[in-house]
Amino acid sequence: MKAHDYTTTFLVDKTPAQAFKAITNIRGWWSEEIEGGTTKLNDEFTYHYKDVHTCTMKLVELVPNKKAVWLVLDNYFSFTKDKTEWKGTKVCFDITKDGNKTRVTFTHKGLVPAYECFDICSNAWGEFIQGSLRSLISKGKGKPNKKEKQADDYKAYVVVTTTHKEAYKVINNITAWWSEDFEGSLKKVKDVFTVRFGEVYITMKVKELVPNKKIAWLVTDCNKPWLKNKKEWKGTELIWEISDKDRNTQIAFTHNGLVPDIECYDVCSDAWGSYLKGSLRNLITKGEGKPTKMKKK
Repeated sequence: MKAHDYTTTFLVDKTPAQAFKAITNIRGWWSEEIEGGTTKLNDEFTYHYKDVHTCTMKLVELVPNKKAVWLVLDNYFSFTKDKTEWKGTKVCFDITKDGNKTRVTFTHKGLVPAYECFDICSNAWGEFIQGSLRSLISKGKGKPNKKEKQADDYKAYVVVTTTHKEAYKVINNITAWWSEDFEGSLKKVKDVFTVRFGEVYITMKVKELVPNKKIAWLVTDCNKPWLKNKKEWKGTELIWEISDKDRNTQIAFTHNGLVPDIECYDVCSDAWGSYLKGSLRNLITKGEGKPTKMKKK
């Protein structure tokens, strides 16, 4: 006996065009966390729900007011043995006239009872299709997963009696406050440089320079050997903003992407506190920082 793909259907007092518009408004009924295009043929988008489920889909068939089909290009479940269980399956929406009403038929081709996730996934689809999508079509308001609250990036502030120009100069003098083991250049936008701390290294590209006001470095590569994800900093940004504060100069530092839910947060935030409020401050106020020394070869 052939296993049956999961399917569900409903009727609405709306036109096929209204149903089609709602179906392709995925953020309006499935998740506000959708990233990418969702309305044109060959559009690709990514869905994720916390650390439980992530999938990437491609819009492979689109017949206005009649049909939409998504192909699952990649998938991750945290709760199944086969983490990629949806990969290669298709999510199909068929729209037809049924008397003076419109019928929407949803089929997840490949989501069958033999799948470990079948019960959980079919229940979830039931809520999203019969509840949220139907509500978006008939009432104009769906019930998608809400945008997840973003964890706060690491921030630190150093207030010193100096000029903006001097603060800008000192921040860029990395070997005097962060690490003596430095190679590359950070004088111009797109310059690339690397700082090392023994086995640890961080390679960055200068993303933005506003003399005496702002500096931004993008981490393009790194190695943190004690972490499960040794590249945890990759893609994060180090941002420095210089401004006035009660007749003094404030250096506002933000490490975009260094958030409490990543493994290195406690160790890295403690290290930043030491380098910024200890070494960098000392360099500005006393003329001598406390960078990590270069190991003798």
